[in-house]
Amino acid sequence: MFAYLKGEITFRTPAYLTLELGGIGYHLNIPLSTFSALEGVARATLYTHFHVTEDAQTLYGFATQMERNLFVQLISVTGVGPTSALLLLSAMSVDEIRSAIIGEQAHVLQRAKGIGPKASKQIILDLKDKLAREAPDGPVLLPLADNAVREEALTALLALGINRIAGQKALNQALKENPGLTRVEELIKAALKGLG
Repeated sequence: MFAYLKGEITFRTPAYLTLELGGIGYHLNIPLSTFSALEGVARATLYTHFHVTEDAQTLYGFATQMERNLFVQLISVTGVGPTSALLLLSAMSVDEIRSAIIGEQAHVLQRAKGIGPKASKQIILDLKDKLAREAPDGPVLLPLADNAVREEALTALLALGINRIAGQKALNQALKENPGLTRVEELIKAALKGLG
């Protein structure tokens, strides 16, 4: 129904915001990643999804089209509703979710609240082939061993006081620029350079 809305942010919380345009305030439910992306921004363009059920009509907003598209794909999976999809997008970046799905790493998806073993396997079953076809230039896919190194590096960055989303983005960038990084210390140093 709405592809995007452009206007002034009049109210925001980590879960939703109000975007005013043409004298009308639109209530948009958002993931934490969108909240972080809009920090300190007064006017914004949000890519939207209008979700209708028999008892509600809800508008969801996203900072990027990639987030919105992944949200729509996630809610197409049996057993995954909009709330679970938002929680997943709040817990991990789009690249991390795509990598976990394409790499069949159900345990990674289960770190998000509301995504259990059954839902994570269903997400992988329904979306793996679609996501693999969509992104020839997609995220760096890491072997299982490298994910353990990445997780340890992320834990260290969080302990240093870096927020989760910034830490994840820095690690993604470091691995994209230096795919040969295999030691936790090297990965942390590369991520910190990216943050500096």
